Amino acid sequence: MLGKIRGHLGSTRRSPAFRYFKRDIRAKVGLAIVLLVISTAIFADFIAPYSPTEQHLDEAEQGPSWKYLMGTDWAGRDIFSRIVHGTRYALAIGILFVVVTASIGVPLGLLAGYRGGKTDSLIMRMVDATLAMPGLIIALAFVAVFGPGLYNVIIALAITGWAGYARLMRGQALAIKGEVYIEAARAIGEKDRTIVARYVLPNSISPLIVMVTMTLPAAILIASAMSYLGLGVMPPAPEWGAMLLQSTRNLADNPLKSVFPGVAIIVVVLGFNFLGDALRDAFDPRLRE
Repeated sequence: MLGKIRGHLGSTRRSPAFRYFKRDIRAKVGLAIVLLVISTAIFADFIAPYSPTEQHLDEAEQGPSWKYLMGTDWAGRDIFSRIVHGTRYALAIGILFVVVTASIGVPLGLLAGYRGGKTDSLIMRMVDATLAMPGLIIALAFVAVFGPGLYNVIIALAITGWAGYARLMRGQALAIKGEVYIEAARAIGEKDRTIVARYVLPNSISPLIVMVTMTLPAAILIASAMSYLGLGVMPPAPEWGAMLLQSTRNLADNPLKSVFPGVAIIVVVLGFNFLGDALRDAFDPRLRE
């Protein structure tokens, strides 16, 4: 068993995609940022010197110092601690968005591409109608009706987000179902459900991974925008968009308090985008030339 695992890892390292990914500076920068964000989210309780909701009212609106590395906000809360704990909200939003949208879009896309005919037409008309909707406006309207909060934000983003996954997987299924090994599987009597699970889906993983790394930061960015508008994750939760909204209080006294959450959003989104671009180029032979 160990021999098979070592052989698989060795063949992966020798693949052109892996060699290209390893040489790409965007991959190194993006992977470093993503790993840093994940590590920060996991060890936030040990990294942050204070609780994200702990108030020091007599030290409100302080500038950066050794005691408060990024200063304090209007309620005397340590901005650095809130930025650190905010990574958990950012990753939770991105991961939950990907799980929900992929759970809807991937099966529908595979079904449409593999079955074809009326099934394909029906599903793709649903996809076209969904993609025609302005995603941000639909999300804002949903949250305005049902109220703000983490889970409502995820549902609001997923209303239109699933369609991209469905379109991607449909294209993959259309390309793969005509391969010789699929015909061979049909000839020996394997069921369509088994063929999709054993052959079509595994051979669609590479573009699916790229899709995940591209849509996850987009969800973080849109969710932050919704929180900034007061329709996302609500204070006192240390979500970066909500922190930007709160930073507008007495901004002239401490302008840096709006810079730090903004920079955090930019860095995380750029990190995932760099990683996604590098993965896309590595998996596409035409882009490696």
